[in-house]
Amino acid sequence: MVRENPGWGYRRMHGELATLDIKVAPSTVWEILKQEDLDPAPQRASTTWADFLRSQADALLARDFVETVTLNGQHQYILAVIEHAGRRIRVLGTSTTRPPTGSSRRSGIS
Repeated sequence: MVRENPGWGYRRMHGELATLDIKVAPSTVWEILKQEDLDPAPQRASTTWADFLRSQADALLARDFVETVTLNGQHQYILAVIEHAGRRIRVLGTSTTRPPTGSSRRSGIS
């Protein structure tokens, strides 16, 4: 169970065993982990941010609005999404609108 859940320490492991109605002392769990050469939880779960991003790249999307100004001076806002795994940019939609101002935001006028 600890190999499948590297963030679990001996106390968490003891608690999980107790929920399965397995009676064992926390110190016994600690000794078993030590005999199996399993480091304490913080050392086992030392995944870097870059490793995490690489492992989750298929599911990660980043989004942003891009503002462009047309030749007649209108502002066009484009919602773009990038898929991290394939580094593809997808344009989800466009709308031409005037930029919001502080007074129109407060009054609810767009």
